[in-house]
Amino acid sequence: MTAEARDVTGLLLSRIRDVPDYPKPGVLFKDITPLLADPAAFTALTDVLAGLCSAHGATKIVGLEARGFILAAPVAVRAGLGFIPVRKAGKLPGATLRQAYELEYGTAEIEVHAEDLAAGDRVMVIDDVLATGGTAEASIELIRRAGAEVAGVAVLMELGFLPGRARLEPALGGAPLTALITV
Repeated sequence: MTAEARDVTGLLLSRIRDVPDYPKPGVLFKDITPLLADPAAFTALTDVLAGLCSAHGATKIVGLEARGFILAAPVAVRAGLGFIPVRKAGKLPGATLRQAYELEYGTAEIEVHAEDLAAGDRVMVIDDVLATGGTAEASIELIRRAGAEVAGVAVLMELGFLPGRARLEPALGGAPLTALITV
């Protein structure tokens, strides 16, 4: 890791607030709202993620509902790429592609507008946190079902004590997974 990368990582870490016992006792929640409120930190994060999109040849960016939207939209603007929201099922009008995935406590579904992705697109998936990997894995499946290629997955923070990376590796098919911070 370069000195510049260490400086950015340190800045990002310094702006993530630990909230004990939220949303339930025993959980240490990592709150990114102080990072978003700090223009220098948010700009540094946006720049790093836009650089990853460029390095991996992305032509479009997918943001995962909901905090992924907050990160991915400015990255798309900075990188000069289109932004595609992946939403919870039932939130998008018109024709969509839908993908179910497993949660710890059941199943959920996400969807994307069918016409927003096409063959030839190289799509970077951006989200705030990689935990169990279910939503990211489902988004990769949606991208491929639309005929597009996965350029990579980038997250601000990976919860290293959860199996998200192991779950995603087979779905990635060799595309890179980048976590700026691992906790």
